[in-house]
Amino acid sequence: MPPPRTRGTALRHRLAELRGPDVPAKALDARALAALAANPGCARRAILDGAGVNKAALASALGSPSAFGQSQFALTRGNAFEAKVKADGGAELLRLVHEKLDRTAEPPAEARVPDLTATGPQGRTARTALELREAAAHPGAWTLLDHPMLALDVAGSPAFLEPDAVVVHPDGSWTVVEIKSFPLLDGSADPAKVGAAARQAAVYVLALEELAARVDPSPRVRHRILLVCPRDFSNLPAASAVDIRKQRAVTARQLTRLTRIEDIAETLPEGTCFSPELPADELTAAVESVPATYAPECLSACELAFHCRGRSRETGAVTSLGRPVRAELGGLTTVEDVLAAARGEAGDPGDPAVAALRRAAALRAEALEAACR
Repeated sequence: MPPPRTRGTALRHRLAELRGPDVPAKALDARALAALAANPGCARRAILDGAGVNKAALASALGSPSAFGQSQFALTRGNAFEAKVKADGGAELLRLVHEKLDRTAEPPAEARVPDLTATGPQGRTARTALELREAAAHPGAWTLLDHPMLALDVAGSPAFLEPDAVVVHPDGSWTVVEIKSFPLLDGSADPAKVGAAARQAAVYVLALEELAARVDPSPRVRHRILLVCPRDFSNLPAASAVDIRKQRAVTARQLTRLTRIEDIAETLPEGTCFSPELPADELTAAVESVPATYAPECLSACELAFHCRGRSRETGAVTSLGRPVRAELGGLTTVEDVLAAARGEAGDPGDPAVAALRRAAALRAEALEAACR
């Protein structure tokens, strides 16, 4: 068995081959990791994200361009709002942290805002760890880390993550801060958007916990994050404390279920490449060589969703109807199998799913007959 360093080098070379010659890797972010954790059975997404493939470019090359992602206007508006929240050394941001999460602490009249500049993601990760260790060793003061860099092991491959901010409280505990441009209307926001922000923050919390395990004395990573949004229709910041314990537990469990990237890579045919520069037929064959687990939820989380949805519909897979439906159908994996079972043409009558389908078909027939009388 080769030493770990040799295996790691071989894996990096293999992933570079999958991306294509001279194609830079697209870094994984917390949004992508949260989506990946929500669908851990999708080997296609796991290997593409692990290899750093640009899935938006890949989807366009496959003829199924993605509508996934934020507009340039939304990005610009979000950046402007974040800059406003962090102005004056983060005074307003720290005031909100104190108000919503730590009223018993001394008000943050002054705070350390260390410079986290370093070369490359590894350098920035090391600098972030150094500053967090320094803050943990000197409790009693507030510290604001603006765009720190964290590392999280995902299926044997490191992912570098950049939260909007991490605040170190006077008691040495750490809080993740998420700054979003969607509004808080009368103190509440769109539940779907809050849920997405919570899942994203859960990834940061997991990465912080990995780092905290290496810091002495070990600090406490708080499981209530601060969500900062514009108040109503203004550009004034408002905040809400969000408990992400459930999202953290689910994300941790799902990430551990991911098949290791090297195991998926070993199953691919020699010469497989996902470069968008390849001819369409070669690229399609390469993508189809990796099994996907499509569900309608992918449409809001993955750039390849339109392509995978088309393939799912072509094969009549029941996954295109949604995960709850798929779970209820047991061993029936295609729409054709489901219809045949409902008509009594196939399937084991002792199978609860088959029995339920036949009962539903009988009730439908009775209802139609009664309506025609």
